[in-house]
This record gives sequence, C-alpha cells and structure tokens, in this order.
Amino acid sequence: MKAIGFNHPLPISAPQALLDLDLPDPEYGEQDLLVEVRAIAVNPADTKVRASAQPAPGTWRILGWDAVGHVHAVGTRVTGFQPGDRVFYAGAIDRPGCYAQRQAVDARLVAHAPAALGDEEAAALPLTALTAWETLFDRLKVEQPIAGAAPAIVVIGGAGGVGSMTIQLARALTNLTVIATASRPETVAWVRKLGAHHVIDHRQALAPQVAALGLGAPAFVFSTAQTEHYLPDIVALIAAQGRIALIDDPQSLDIVSLKRKSLSIHWEFMFTRSLLQTADLAIQQSILKQVAELANQGKIATTRTQCLGVINAANLRQAHTLLESGRTIGKIVLSGWNEE
Repeated sequence: MKAIGFNHPLPISAPQALLDLDLPDPEYGEQDLLVEVRAIAVNPADTKVRASAQPAPGTWRILGWDAVGHVHAVGTRVTGFQPGDRVFYAGAIDRPGCYAQRQAVDARLVAHAPAALGDEEAAALPLTALTAWETLFDRLKVEQPIAGAAPAIVVIGGAGGVGSMTIQLARALTNLTVIATASRPETVAWVRKLGAHHVIDHRQALAPQVAALGLGAPAFVFSTAQTEHYLPDIVALIAAQGRIALIDDPQSLDIVSLKRKSLSIHWEFMFTRSLLQTADLAIQQSILKQVAELANQGKIATTRTQCLGVINAANLRQAHTLLESGRTIGKIVLSGWNEE
C-alpha cells in the first residue's frame, strides 16, 4: 500500500521530512477495523510528532489522526460495523496513523461518518470535535454552573481547528455566551460565522476587553495556544472558582496565581483514553456518533477551509508548512490517492 512516513525527525523544509513509501498492509486485531482511507485532515499533533519522534532503526513512523474511509475488514470481536461502512475517527497516537491507504484502528474509537458531509468535510471533524467535546464536558464540566460567575466561556484561539469546533459545540449544546479571540479580519469573520457571540483581540490585553462586554466575569476559559503568555490575563478575567482548560504544551506554567481565586486548571489530551486504555475508552465512539448526528441535523458545520489535493508526501509537507506558520484558519484536508 502507499503510505507517507519518516524515519528521522527533521524540519519540514527538508525533503526527507516526509517521504512516499510502499509498505505492506497493516495487520489488524480482533477489536480492530481495517479501513481504506479516503480523506484525511492534518493537525498540529502531526507536526509536533514529526519534529520530535525518533522511530526505531529500520522502521517508519506513519502520522495522521483524522480520517474518513470505508471498512475493508472487521476483527472477530467487533460489533456494529461491516465491510463497506463509511466511517470517521481520530484513532490512537501510539499506532500507525492515516497517512496510508489502509489503517488498522480500534473499533471503539470509530463511528459511522455523517451522511450529510462529503469525505473531505467529514475528515476535518474527529480530532477537533473530540478535543472540544472532552474539554467542555469532561474537563471544564460546563453543565455545572459556578456561583456568581457569568455563564460564559472565553475561547483563546477561536479560529484554529479546536477553537472552531469548540465555538460550534458550545452554541449547539449549551446556553453559554461564547467569547472567542481572533486578531485578523478574516479570523474575526470566521469565528463570527461559527457562532461566537463576541470577538476580542488576543494581541491586546484580554481582561479589559472582557470587562468591557458588561457580562461579568466568565466561568470558563479554554486556551488553545500560548497559555503561558495568556495566563496572567486569564486569572484576571475569570470568575472566582472558575475553571480553566488548555491543550498546548507550555515549557513551564506557574499556577501559583490561581490560588487566590481557587481556580482549577485542566489539561485535555484527546489521546489519553486510547493511549492508557482507560475504562471509558469507548466513550469516544459515542461522542463521534453525537457529532455525526449534529452534522446531519445542520447544527454544526465542517471546519475544512482548504484541500491541498491527493494524499502524498509533497502535499503533506505543504500542509505541515502551513500549520507551522501559525496562521491557518480551520482545517487542512487531503483527499484520494494517485492512481499510478
């Protein structure tokens, strides 16, 4: 099968950073599906692993954690799927990813793809939807109000993939006022289109802008990037006993300032359940089922903003370059394979 991988971490400017490969089809286990990949989306996780992971000598690392495809084969313990089913998933970070024509993936992490969306549109959803959902409902527990706080959430980095999905899920499933940050005219327009009630500029101090809205101190803050930089502002703007979530990887994070307000902080890592085989691993399938239903009902939209063409090393190097620029909006996808 065709695949794209690397055997040494390199800057994306190096031609060897991602290479076209010809590999055997993957083996699949009794709890797995073997999926023929039709479309994929590219995430910051892909670039981080590519830049830092060192595959074992003589092996290739295959990235990719957003895919739509058709089931080719079904493990003996799998129920609810059959060959030919169209599915979507993010998969597991410790297994070969979707930069390949065929991928083995734990069926408990997979759901039937939303019928209302095409392959490219659906491929943009799984990782960011799971991350946003788990942040809102498992980490921040936004359905549990905070006494005296405004029922509002500040989403720092609203135009990114996770921010884009967080805005939509918050609007579709909660009564929270959504305050998103964006700094360019095109990103401001994007987050407003997705449903943000208010947009503030993350290049300026956040706390005065939130105060000027007249809503009161928000109960929740979700920081998707540069948390170390924004933390003093977050502490200033959030309500006492509020809850903060983040997904980025600060080199250090001094949380002493959270004590005065009794703030809690929650790290969301979408791969925790699959990586550690938690008892509730299968909840990710349930989440994706609900995401598919919301998409079919038109309550959430794809966050795909560009397709770079077929799935190959050259196009993936371009996608990684764009992501590392820090200026992308929504999600980048690739679709199909060269015939030769």
